[in-house]
Amino acid sequence: MPFSTGRRYTIEDDSRMIEDAGQVLRILSDDTIGSRHQRFIVRLSTGQTILIVHNIDLVKRVPVAIFDRVRFKGEYEFGPKGGLVHWTHQCPRGEHEAGWIEHEGVVYT
Repeated sequence: MPFSTGRRYTIEDDSRMIEDAGQVLRILSDDTIGSRHQRFIVRLSTGQTILIVHNIDLVKRVPVAIFDRVRFKGEYEFGPKGGLVHWTHQCPRGEHEAGWIEHEGVVYT
């Protein structure tokens, strides 16, 4: 899973679908307000960190551990700490481009 864009994401990428890969740096508690989301931080090859916010009400939890490698596609939201990626799943109504997370050869979408 060596795919990586080798680029840093900025405010110009806000609200765009991005695809990249990185190493899990930290696993956070689930966000349980509204739709439930699994949260973990990924470090990209550039050193930039991105929070992955994965909707576990729509798709299975990704069984990540610290230091695991993941590939992902989702919508980037700029933030001062590196930003976040969400929409890592298919839209139930088909109104949004689908995203995914790949972990150990399994694609979660």
